[in-house]
Amino acid sequence: MSHSYVRLDKGNSAVLLVDHQTGLLSLVRDIDPDKFRNNVLALADLAKYFNLPTILTTSFEEGPNGPLVPELKNLFPGAPYLARPGQINAWDNADFVKAVKATGKKQLIIAGVVTEVCVAFPALSAIEEGFEVFVVTDASGTFNELTRHAAWARMSAAGVQLMTWFGVACELHRDWRNDVQGLGTLFSNHIPDYRNLIHGDAVKKAAA
Repeated sequence: MSHSYVRLDKGNSAVLLVDHQTGLLSLVRDIDPDKFRNNVLALADLAKYFNLPTILTTSFEEGPNGPLVPELKNLFPGAPYLARPGQINAWDNADFVKAVKATGKKQLIIAGVVTEVCVAFPALSAIEEGFEVFVVTDASGTFNELTRHAAWARMSAAGVQLMTWFGVACELHRDWRNDVQGLGTLFSNHIPDYRNLIHGDAVKKAAA
């Protein structure tokens, strides 16, 4: 089934950070822990940079899943925070769905732990309700590559677009001339090679 190219629009997008909880993070084995943390924070930083409505949610915090990672709570002190009492699919929680719809946005950028459950279930549910869904693959984690690819295949077949945080940032920004320094700083903070590129360019310009 073919799908047309639907581009992210910063005026019509919201970010959903689903179940990035201290306990669940121990299950992520398909990506290096430090890289995963960096990618999650990069997504959070781009959400703030583009001023995108952001919703935080957790599931069964009192159990082994644990609380939301503190960095996200600190980054979004005023964002809607839905601690679901038990629903595995965030979309089964009426308050979560209400918060999503209250943003007024039709494009949902989703990331979470674990990919085939906490990400896939609400992504598929949102697609069914007419939203355009973009899953940030490198800010979502799971047990292994097998389960990851099974989840990606299922979501893709339903029309979910799979992206990385870097791709999301570039598509939202559209044009370097909108803010060279701001976007460059965002990339430099989370991509060491990009930091070197920016530094090298600055040195070259200073010597000219």
